[in-house]
Amino acid sequence: MALSNDIVLRPRFKIEIPQYNEVILSDFKNAKTTQSDFIVSVIDEHVFIKFPKAKQTYWSPQLHLEINAIDENSSRIYGLFGPSPTVWTLFMFLHFVVASIFIGFGIWAYSNWSLEQDYAIQFSIVLFMIIIWIALYFAGSIGKASSIKEMHLLNDFMYEVLKKEKP
Repeated sequence: MALSNDIVLRPRFKIEIPQYNEVILSDFKNAKTTQSDFIVSVIDEHVFIKFPKAKQTYWSPQLHLEINAIDENSSRIYGLFGPSPTVWTLFMFLHFVVASIFIGFGIWAYSNWSLEQDYAIQFSIVLFMIIIWIALYFAGSIGKASSIKEMHLLNDFMYEVLKKEKP
């Protein structure tokens, strides 16, 4: 698993396994009871792997796996690394607020400009929203960079349960 793309805040991957998906899901259900380093939740064809509360930090990642059957002898696993859903929702909400303020004040600044009125305050808020957006991007990048070790631990655990060698 290569995590070299700096733009992606939530890395994704896809693996094909020569096993039926129910077998893989039962392996994860067994791993849930045989170890205590990770919390494993299996819901239908979805597996969520995360750290226990005692080991979690604000930026701790979780691994979401969707295990789909291709046929009776093989499955495809779609994986997604990301922060907890609460952190991700807050992060996206802040992006939405910044974008809304940017658009609103941009329209207001354009209206004032076309009416030949003063638009300095509106334009400065638009520029400030760009700075906030860049700060949010770097905060997300720093969070991702600080959790790379944890992402590798989750990845190693997944391959251990799959009984497959890492590429």
